[in-house]
Amino acid sequence: MPFNIVLVEPEIPNNTGNIGRLALASGSNLHLVKPFGFEIDDTRLKRAGLDYWQHLQVTYYTSIDDFFRINQGKKMAFLSSHGTKNHWDIPFENDMFLIFGKESVGLPKSLISAQKENLFKIPLYSNHVRSLNLSNAVSIVVYEGTRHLI
Repeated sequence: MPFNIVLVEPEIPNNTGNIGRLALASGSNLHLVKPFGFEIDDTRLKRAGLDYWQHLQVTYYTSIDDFFRINQGKKMAFLSSHGTKNHWDIPFENDMFLIFGKESVGLPKSLISAQKENLFKIPLYSNHVRSLNLSNAVSIVVYEGTRHLI
């Protein structure tokens, strides 16, 4: 599996469903950190993931602390609009964790402060846009990583 896509407290079921489909298409695993802004059996999640969800490797965590305890020592990159390095500079490796925050506020401030060396952004070239849609951002990073590994 090329990557582990991590969504910290996702809020929009359609995004999570689309990212699930992307994870399956790219051979990646999906990791979902609670609390969610929806029920995991939400019809919008299933519609966005279509009939692919059953084939997807999904791991659920009760909290961000639970996630870090279980995945201690793993290679991780954190994506945030507060990053100072661009996503194409991530030192991509097979099985690394690509960590994305929730749609409304991104990653927790404590993570942004603690992970400055591993914090990356997707550059935006307009002052009129503050961020990209989460599923678009995940797609950009996953396929950039795939390009690096081929």
